[in-house]
Amino acid sequence: MTARFSPRGAYTALVTPFHPDGSIDEATFDELVRFQIDQGIDGLVPCGTTGESPTLEWEEHDAIVERTAKINAGARPILAGTGSNNTHEAIEATRNAKDCGADAVLLVDCYYNGPSSLELREEYYRRVLDAVPGIPVVPYIIPGRTGCALSAEDLAILHLEDPARVPAVKEATGDLDRMRRDRALAGESLAILSGDDDLTLPMMRDASIGASGVISVMSNLVPAAMVAITRGAAEGSEEADRLARALAPIFKLVSFGVEGTRTLPGGRTLAVSDKFRNPVPVKTMMAGLGMMPITMRPPLGKMSAPAVAACRKALAEVHAADPSLLAPIEAAFGVSVEARLADDAIWSALVR
Repeated sequence: MTARFSPRGAYTALVTPFHPDGSIDEATFDELVRFQIDQGIDGLVPCGTTGESPTLEWEEHDAIVERTAKINAGARPILAGTGSNNTHEAIEATRNAKDCGADAVLLVDCYYNGPSSLELREEYYRRVLDAVPGIPVVPYIIPGRTGCALSAEDLAILHLEDPARVPAVKEATGDLDRMRRDRALAGESLAILSGDDDLTLPMMRDASIGASGVISVMSNLVPAAMVAITRGAAEGSEEADRLARALAPIFKLVSFGVEGTRTLPGGRTLAVSDKFRNPVPVKTMMAGLGMMPITMRPPLGKMSAPAVAACRKALAEVHAADPSLLAPIEAAFGVSVEARLADDAIWSALVR
């Protein structure tokens, strides 16, 4: 492990803002990164799923990592997302991230082509490790998105063979028993990072898991609070529980479903369920609070009216529970949270 990369605390999975024409909004991105640093975040994760990595061109991907490193100027560790369903691409992205100044890389399991855990270990993770020495690799296990998963057994092999090169795992399986097996097989030297905001405290407080922190989505909005939660959990403070309860309404909306309708040609109306996945909800919230425009790259897009209303309601609940949680946004972005939450026009403009 490099001296700079410390897999503990709260790392933000950064969103990528876009202009209406789909190009990267560099000025807004810079502002968002500076906000994270100013609020004391423990680390930065550019080009993860939250950053819409599947629709970034590789040149854009490399430029974002380089830009993050330039703005950061050594202030915080950078864990750059470099995963792909193509091992060659992952190697090139990892090499570029290292050259740009990233301190470690986050490799998501290969999506869609569905390799076995053995293939993931040997034809993906190990090939990247061998091809790009000198930078830590953090496997990212999220079978709900990838359709495959590096097993606890193969993770343990990679970690125990070289704990410095594979020091941590991002666990987004939602399966606490799986995480306990990670710990049992890999031992105490493996750092387990939560990939789900709402499971951070349970994972850190479960002695059989012993998570050391979170790679957070909602820290795009509340970086200082997420840092306080992880530090409080490590210190056994009840303040961590209070903060987690106050933020629970937005934690539930990282990805969520709402009821909707479809009208067939001819007029027949049918009930459906629409699931809006990360980063659409958090970007909607950020836009509603005045942190950035509402921009995603297709196939992601604006949400339905009920989904936008759910985001607005959750933010209002957080603000009512503790106004200090969203207050840093006011100072950093020159807005009034209360005024924006009360403005119907702002939220109706976010509806598709």
